[in-house]
Amino acid sequence: MDFKSIIRNIPDFPQQGIIFRDITPLLAHPQGLTSIIQGFQTKFAELNIGKIDAIIGIESRGFILGAPLAMALNCGFVPVRKPKKLPSAVFRVEYALEYGTDSLEIHQDAIAEGQRVIIIDDVIATGGTAAATAKLVQQTGAELVGYGFLIELDFLAGRNALPTVPIVSLVNY
Repeated sequence: MDFKSIIRNIPDFPQQGIIFRDITPLLAHPQGLTSIIQGFQTKFAELNIGKIDAIIGIESRGFILGAPLAMALNCGFVPVRKPKKLPSAVFRVEYALEYGTDSLEIHQDAIAEGQRVIIIDDVIATGGTAAATAKLVQQTGAELVGYGFLIELDFLAGRNALPTVPIVSLVNY
């Protein structure tokens, strides 16, 4: 499936000079989500990274992609959320944004030490959110074995901010 032909480009959103890559038309397409999940499955199988114990989905579009991928890979799904959204004890990491800071949390008991995980999100831009999520995984003692992104914005070089593990991107701009 040609994802780029279905992803909608919205100029000047959320601010002047930005082209927002809207994946909602792709998700609404009858074969869209299935094709995305199959694309991730194929790419991760080609990398031969072995057994995966959990998919870590970053709020919120990482949930949309991560949960069905976890089902397809027969592993668990673990959400990483914005602060105060998880009801039990959490690990928390604060990270820098262009305009300030933000935080992410994961349940302390969501994944066990030594479990092998992949982090999934819809877009990698500067890499800050994905790098912060890797720090959360490190706090749990799990092993990060890869990243998966539907879209990678190459010109922002976000992958340079990430740990050295395989990175799968299905669409590059």
